[in-house]
Amino acid sequence: MQLNEQMLSQITTRRTISLLAPTQFLFPSASHFHSQNPKRQSNPHNFDQSTVRETLSCYANDWKRALEFFNWVETDCHFTHTTDTYNSIIDILGKFFEFDRSWSLIHRMKDNPSSIPNHATFRIMFKRYVTAHLVNEATGTFNKLDEFGLKDEVSYCNLVDALCEYKHVIEAQELCFGKNKNAGFSGLGEMNKTKIYNMILRGWFKMSWWGKCREFWEEMDKRGVVKDLHSYSIYMDIMCKSGKPWKAVKLYKEMKKKGIKMDVVAYNTVIRAVGISEGVDFAMRVYREMREMGCQPSVVTCNTVIKLLCENGRVREAYAVLAEMPKKGCVPDVITYHCFFRCLEKPREILGLFDRMIESGIRPKMDTYVMLLRKFGRWGFLRPVFVVWKKMEELGCSPDEFAYNALVDALIDKGMLDMARKYDEEMFAKGLSAKPREELGTKLVQGGLDGEQSVNIAIEMILSAEGRSTMANNNTSHKIAVRH
Repeated sequence: MQLNEQMLSQITTRRTISLLAPTQFLFPSASHFHSQNPKRQSNPHNFDQSTVRETLSCYANDWKRALEFFNWVETDCHFTHTTDTYNSIIDILGKFFEFDRSWSLIHRMKDNPSSIPNHATFRIMFKRYVTAHLVNEATGTFNKLDEFGLKDEVSYCNLVDALCEYKHVIEAQELCFGKNKNAGFSGLGEMNKTKIYNMILRGWFKMSWWGKCREFWEEMDKRGVVKDLHSYSIYMDIMCKSGKPWKAVKLYKEMKKKGIKMDVVAYNTVIRAVGISEGVDFAMRVYREMREMGCQPSVVTCNTVIKLLCENGRVREAYAVLAEMPKKGCVPDVITYHCFFRCLEKPREILGLFDRMIESGIRPKMDTYVMLLRKFGRWGFLRPVFVVWKKMEELGCSPDEFAYNALVDALIDKGMLDMARKYDEEMFAKGLSAKPREELGTKLVQGGLDGEQSVNIAIEMILSAEGRSTMANNNTSHKIAVRH
């Protein structure tokens, strides 16, 4: 099948990726690319960078088709790839551990002045190597950057950031402060030195190693590291998440004494910390102070305030904040409505707010449906349960195992075992994990089988129901599971 001239024209004029959606009808197979006659290879239209990048993003989960499209648009349509389009395909290849192909493209980039590798190129490589837990390969990539003229502070910071972001903080700390520190790179400026320490501090935060966070924070003082706004923001967040919000408030006061100008991220953390430790009224004072200081609230700020008000039973004031959000340039998101759903106790009010959310153009997440299904089911209200379930189907959202389990639990509680069994079987046929239920005769241990045997039988039944009969699929699933 071939892309005809009319489709090519539509792609160019409409600047849309819908015509380049990932389907077999959009462009020929790799073998067909090389068999087209010369007349078909000329393209009178100019593809723009945005369209190509967005089309590649459609193939983010299919590296072979992404690479076919990448090569086809260059060879058959005479599109000149830039550094940005190369970076897009390299990111996709790295996601599937196709590092040899990634390097092949990087060396191709060097030969074209319009596609010279840049810091973003190697930031992608660092990220993909680290997500695959190939730390040595990531640091080896940094050591190769002299070849590209990019072995500098920016690349070094990108490497450390990737290690910390994907929970290889121990390796990051060894790289920066160990025997072979800086991997042969030295001479960090004061600003980047602080930045490196902030990255490692945030890395321990992501690992939830609170003791290590405290040790590292104190070590920063011992080593004379200048703590900036981001240092304090990260550590205030650590104090909140580790159950010590009063210490975050103390840090906030310390920042004010030092004259450090707060940004919206820091204020968001402080408002939450003050609300938890000193009460919602004090949090509202900080919120007003933030606005008086000329720092505009974000949707996260408003969500934090709404959550505090709702948790303290001040729902009317929370509604007032919701009404004011558009005037402040903060468009409510699904998290905004979750704050209300968690605290409201009247099904009619919850359903009305649920409809209002959808009508405003905010699409519910699966977490939204599960939250409401569980809440109504716990209260014993089946009609609202089915209202939410029907809305989920109308919006084309396929229920996950948590949604099914919430529905089945609600039906069992009302004694509707036949209907509960129907949904339980439907869930099982889709290969989703159903909870063992005595009422439905689905105990985990039955007929003298031990737990492991029962699980094995259940797995076989799931594979049979889905038509998956080979272990190859399991291997593929495992490979996909480790991708980010």
